[in-house]
Amino acid sequence: MTRWILRALALVVLVVPIALLALAWLALEDRPVVVRNVQLTPEQVARAQALAEAHDPRTARAGVLRTMTLSAEDVDMAANYLVASYGGGAKVALQPGVVLFWATARAPANPFGAYLNVAGMLRETSDLPQFDGLTVGRVPVPALLANKLLAHALARLGAAGEGGPAMDILHSVRIDSGHLQIAYRWRDEVPERFRRALLDLDDERLRSYQQRLVEFSAGKRVPQQLSLRMLLEPMLALAAERSARSDPVAENRAALVVAAFYVNGRGLSAIVPQARDWPRPRLHKVTLGGRHDLAQHFIISAALAAAAGSPLAAAIGVYKEVEDARSSSGFSFPDLAADRAGTVFGVQATRSPQEARSLQRRFLNGVVEADFMPDVSGLPVASNEAELERRFGGVGAAAYRREEAEVERRIAGLALYR
Repeated sequence: MTRWILRALALVVLVVPIALLALAWLALEDRPVVVRNVQLTPEQVARAQALAEAHDPRTARAGVLRTMTLSAEDVDMAANYLVASYGGGAKVALQPGVVLFWATARAPANPFGAYLNVAGMLRETSDLPQFDGLTVGRVPVPALLANKLLAHALARLGAAGEGGPAMDILHSVRIDSGHLQIAYRWRDEVPERFRRALLDLDDERLRSYQQRLVEFSAGKRVPQQLSLRMLLEPMLALAAERSARSDPVAENRAALVVAAFYVNGRGLSAIVPQARDWPRPRLHKVTLGGRHDLAQHFIISAALAAAAGSPLAAAIGVYKEVEDARSSSGFSFPDLAADRAGTVFGVQATRSPQEARSLQRRFLNGVVEADFMPDVSGLPVASNEAELERRFGGVGAAAYRREEAEVERRIAGLALYR
């Protein structure tokens, strides 16, 4: 009996690793199945904003059935944006009753392949869509297993195990060749659960950075107007200290989020209701290049990039400038430079644990503003949308792209990003 048990154990020890290696070899591939460059336009951001306003939970009545209609382009761009944060791309096609999708994510360094490619088909049912087919690399996944994984993923969106918010509110999904119709019933407790699941922000971690900000802002030697560099130093110093026993990516993200809400003059209670009862820092005017608005553009884009990915932060920066052009403040390429530089900062601060620690060290070893924010002298400003169209042909036109390329060139030469 003992000999049989030993042979069985030896077989398991040998077979399991071999099976896992074979699975990795089949799942990973050398070439991506989808190659796309995510470029969210101001129009697409405006569309997302309009959808958000139309389905604002503050105006939703609990228990009432509502329907959100997404175009094929909405679904395709949303999927592509989400996958882009993993170094890949996605493509989605809607057919009557069916969603077809393809996605590629860059895999960590390994001997089997650089890309994880996924292709699948979701079919409409009387309830929520179900997998009719799923392939990971060269590995076909049985529909039963794929649907169990889908149910688990939806449940994981909740903070309370099975029956998370997605399962709680979704009623049905209808698919045709041009649109996706999502019927849902709102529940009052869902916003807080979604906030925790989607923002991935730890309240206690945020409170630690809020406390550091309280201590820093109360210092007698802190001027009423201070540079963004001065503000970021104590925040990233705390991030470096906590990273010795915690995830440096999460620490940098929290530091940037707290700094962004401070510079923008809004309290953290906007995303953390409990923060209403936390100690509040003294208000100081934070500047970048001597300008408060540039500091706002930079740190908000940095926080967005850290929390949501660079394509969204870049698109929101362009969208804000277009909105300014439609109002009185105009379109400012200096503001756009601050948006893009902040995006690069946020990405480098959170792209990987190694890069998160590297940015902490490099920043705390002594930097000046010119190391992370480009010189904006000579960058043009359009007083309104009509002037933007007349001088640059609008967003995306050749003249606009030349100025945009100049902004990118200046950012690429900054010491902190090389």
